[in-house]
Amino acid sequence: MAEHETVASDKGIGLTTLFTLLAAGATVAMFVAPGTELAAWGFAAAVTAGVLAVAAVHLYW
Repeated sequence: MAEHETVASDKGIGLTTLFTLLAAGATVAMFVAPGTELAAWGFAAAVTAGVLAVAAVHLYW
């Protein structure tokens, strides 16, 4: 019976961590200035970074 091997690249882990931290940092803008254009940009950055984090997991991990 063959053993199942998990392959994880450093690039996948690094990009996922980077984009997750960027998403978490962008949410700070939403809480600092609610109801402003800064909050809207923070939301946009958080969603974009979240999508890129999920994509990095699927592509490189």
